[in-house]
Amino acid sequence: MSKRETFLEAVCKENVEDFLRFIQLHKDKTEPFDVEEVVQEMSREQREALWRRLGALLRAVLLESPPERWGEESAADPKQVMAVVDGVTFVATVSLKVLQDGDTYSPLLEIAHSLHDVLVSLPVSEAPLQLHVQVLFEAWWKKGLQEREKFGRAAFLVSLQKCFILKKPGSEVQRVWSLHNVLLSLDYALEDNNQINDLLLQCFHRPTFIRNDDGKRFLVFLFSWNVDFIWVIHGTIKNQLEFYNKIITAHIAEIYFRAWKKATGDFLEKIESLCIQDFMQNAIFLQRVSPVYVKVRQIVSYFHSRKGCHSVDKMLYNLYKPILWKALSVPNFEVRANATFLFTQAFPVHDPEQSSENIDRNIQKQLDMTMGLLDDPHPTVRSHAILGVCKILAKCWELLPPTVITDFLKKLVVELAADCSSPDVRCSVFKCLPLVLDNPLSHPLLEKLLPTLKYSLHDKSEKVRTAFLDLLIKVKAVRAAKFWDVCNMDHLLARLAIDSHSVSKRVVELLFKSFFPVNESEREWCCRCITLIQMNPMAARKFYQHAHKHTAPTNIIKFMLAIRRTLNSCIQVDCDVTENNDSNKENSMGGPVALGQDMAVVASLLEVVVILWGSVKKALKQNEEAHKYTAAKFGNVMAKYFQAFEDDRCVAPLIQLASFMPAAAVPTFSCGVLSKLRRMDPGAAPAQFSELLDCICGWGQASDVLELITDWLTESLPKQGENATKSRKVRIQETVEAKPDLALAYLEYLFSHTSTREQVLALGQGPLKELHTVLGNWKSVLYTHLRSTTEDPQHPKTETALKAFTYHGRLGAHLQHNLTEGRDYLLSLEHVAAWVTDRVLPFFTKPLSDDGEDSERSQQLATQITESFLAVCRDVLLVGLGDETFKGQILHLCSLVLLSESGYVCIPAVLPILKEAANSCVPGDNNQDRENQEDVILGVVANIFQKIIELLARRLRKEPEEGKLLCQSAVPGLTDFLQVAQMWDGAPLGGVFSTLFAVIIVEKRHLLQKLTHPEEVIVPQSVEDMPPLSSTLLSIVLKSPSITRSFLEEIVSSLDSDAISSLTELAAVLHVLAIIKHNKRGWSNAGLKSAAVSVQQQLHKHAVSSVDRGDVQRVIYESSVRTLNEILHL
Repeated sequence: MSKRETFLEAVCKENVEDFLRFIQLHKDKTEPFDVEEVVQEMSREQREALWRRLGALLRAVLLESPPERWGEESAADPKQVMAVVDGVTFVATVSLKVLQDGDTYSPLLEIAHSLHDVLVSLPVSEAPLQLHVQVLFEAWWKKGLQEREKFGRAAFLVSLQKCFILKKPGSEVQRVWSLHNVLLSLDYALEDNNQINDLLLQCFHRPTFIRNDDGKRFLVFLFSWNVDFIWVIHGTIKNQLEFYNKIITAHIAEIYFRAWKKATGDFLEKIESLCIQDFMQNAIFLQRVSPVYVKVRQIVSYFHSRKGCHSVDKMLYNLYKPILWKALSVPNFEVRANATFLFTQAFPVHDPEQSSENIDRNIQKQLDMTMGLLDDPHPTVRSHAILGVCKILAKCWELLPPTVITDFLKKLVVELAADCSSPDVRCSVFKCLPLVLDNPLSHPLLEKLLPTLKYSLHDKSEKVRTAFLDLLIKVKAVRAAKFWDVCNMDHLLARLAIDSHSVSKRVVELLFKSFFPVNESEREWCCRCITLIQMNPMAARKFYQHAHKHTAPTNIIKFMLAIRRTLNSCIQVDCDVTENNDSNKENSMGGPVALGQDMAVVASLLEVVVILWGSVKKALKQNEEAHKYTAAKFGNVMAKYFQAFEDDRCVAPLIQLASFMPAAAVPTFSCGVLSKLRRMDPGAAPAQFSELLDCICGWGQASDVLELITDWLTESLPKQGENATKSRKVRIQETVEAKPDLALAYLEYLFSHTSTREQVLALGQGPLKELHTVLGNWKSVLYTHLRSTTEDPQHPKTETALKAFTYHGRLGAHLQHNLTEGRDYLLSLEHVAAWVTDRVLPFFTKPLSDDGEDSERSQQLATQITESFLAVCRDVLLVGLGDETFKGQILHLCSLVLLSESGYVCIPAVLPILKEAANSCVPGDNNQDRENQEDVILGVVANIFQKIIELLARRLRKEPEEGKLLCQSAVPGLTDFLQVAQMWDGAPLGGVFSTLFAVIIVEKRHLLQKLTHPEEVIVPQSVEDMPPLSSTLLSIVLKSPSITRSFLEEIVSSLDSDAISSLTELAAVLHVLAIIKHNKRGWSNAGLKSAAVSVQQQLHKHAVSSVDRGDVQRVIYESSVRTLNEILHL
């Protein structure tokens, strides 16, 4: 029996195992059996018999195990059932390939119907079988067989669904495109096709479709499927536009353009009127702050970029005609600005089918209109017109009459570049003129006009100056003119000397090749450098600060060594061996530049060397050999430089230069640095010792300075008992009086600069812990001053002790962060907090009459001690060093301070502590234990805040003037704290806004209750019309939209809980809302109206009773109703 007959016999229920074996043999590439070959060799009768047997096998299998029961446990093996279905599908697909004209394929049609039912109920897990059925239906559609629409629709739907399920749907997108003609057989309006319609719209949400070439073809095709579908597509894209990025938006624009280009008849009309013109209108009328404005403009600009084609020009002319020209003259400036942008970008907007005369006349009108836009009263419109004019000139220079070009450029350069009413307009001129410079034909005319702009370099607006310099850089790059003819070199250097970083770096970019010609000799570099110094020394320093950005570190080092040779010639230094080796090079360059004895130039050259060395410091660290060579070269002559250049201006850069080198490279100088620091005057300014400290730290000798500081601070402490009789001297070679103030100044400098701080902290815990202990001992000096009635000359000054006390806390914070894993130094700060509580807070009492002056002095000192300590604690919390225990201790101290008699004076110092304590807690933390601890901390914070508000109210009652000053000093701290508190939605900081609202309402209610005449009932218009504390608090609330929203939410919450019920309280609430309405800043009306509605629900209860009451109550009610109506009708 042949293979054909054997295979035919196997296709039946009884021989199903043989059938599956044949299918497996086909899949096995090592076996010669090929089902397609077997079917192809069959006669027509055999093929028809095969199809009938396949149908019978499929029916039998599906009858025994229907697809809806495949997931259940049953007698039939589900894997075998699906294998049979898969085999039948495969043979049917092969049969379609060999189907010949005249074949009766009704059995295949029955198989296809059965597989269609299988496909509908197929589990998601059977993706391979689904794919094979899908391939069969796709082949059926492409063959054009009976009922192709049904099977084509099924294959299309499956492919479409898979595009949204698969992680890499590229192949399915291709299949969807190959089946796109299926849609032409479907009725868009039919309800059965709603699922497909929804999926088609989802394609416009998927970047996979939008970016893929086949996907893009498919999306373009959808615009031509059904006329009514176009508007639905457009609406979907508009809704999604906000979420498209710039690249996706560009693809969307291309899809619209291709859809328009392919469309004809009704489809073309709909795309133009419903889509393109809609985008044009939105691009004109949308506010510029709209999230979709930029995307809409990008889509319209894509159509503008396709201008030059007859059909595009015609379309733009027809669609813009009814909307653009009106928009250019409307009262709203934003609409005019948007229209100006579109008009100038699309210029010329003309009908290509008109005669040449009409086109010329139309373009002339548009040019006149453009000139008019340059005179628009609003600067935004003028700025857009400037951009448009420059684009027109760059694009159409050859086509425009010379008079028009000249008029436009004169308008820009002479008038608008000097527009005193708007820096934005002046800036636009300089930002847009480079567009014109891109057209070489513009250079001759601009060369004559640009010099009139020279004084723009000194414009009062920084952005105008930077834009002008960018223009000069462009002029230099395109060689349109010599930039020094546009702007004098002296003016450029003057601006470089005094201007900001953004301006200075542009001046350096412009002048770099002039003063640092890399291709010239090193001698020429020095000549140019000296010339620059002589022209403007400060500009020279600025210039070389930026030089490393424009050339390699190698050139910088070469330049430093060239300056060294120049300085050597000034003092006639004998050359060393290496100098002799280099002499040939120097001779070839004409020898070093002669300076004479001009100390100003010498000092500037030394400063330049320091600046250059600093700029390549990292590069030298990475190249040890270059660093050693450079240090050795300068080290050879440093001693002679110090002898020869004794001028003060020379000494400072020499010391800085020495700090860059190892101590061994400058032995003479390095030996005397510590001695100079010892002999420094106690009142010396930081400029006198900063370079010396940099040097000694740079040489790795920070321990010597730290020892000096520790000894001076120890020596200055008062001695007790036996120690007082022993004269202890500072442990140094020469006897020098201890200088605690200078020691603290040194300490301040060391820890205020990153480089020195790193060197000091690298010393480890030993010396730093000793210094920390010594600084802590100065608390005894402070306590002595607190108790004493007079200043004891034998004791250190109060200011010195207070500084030492502050540095003790700051040093502890540094050590806690850098040198310990435990909490030793946090514990030290907690001990200081206990000391403040026990020893300092008792002095927070009002002075008595007999010793008032002494008590007041002690109270002021106690306040200073407390405030300085709280400032240190604030910084510890700010950098995240404080744990829950530390926060608890410090908040406890804050509570005790506020409870003391005069503790209110520390309110400005306590508020930052509250802010940092709240800020260090994380909303929504999943750690339950941590969350509980944070709730306790935040509860304490809320209680302390309430106490602060109570103290402010009490001071305003007792001492109104002092209270107002206290409120003003608390404003920054209150603002920062409320900004943090509003981030917590509800508990545990919800009480903060409750406290605020309560105190404002109580204060205003009290005033309303005191009114005796109806004419006294006045609705406040600003915070100044409110009582003092309410005025302060409301001014803080209104500064921030987010704080205002939280405050309004608290108002609504209080009203809904019936906490506010009386007429005077409701009137007070409405007065607050009226102020918020008049001071609206960047928030919506929703919160305000919501609060007003809550008031309205309460206010109607007082309608009858207020009529029966006295005149004042009636007037309050009527005034409240009017205010309420004003708010509700916003």
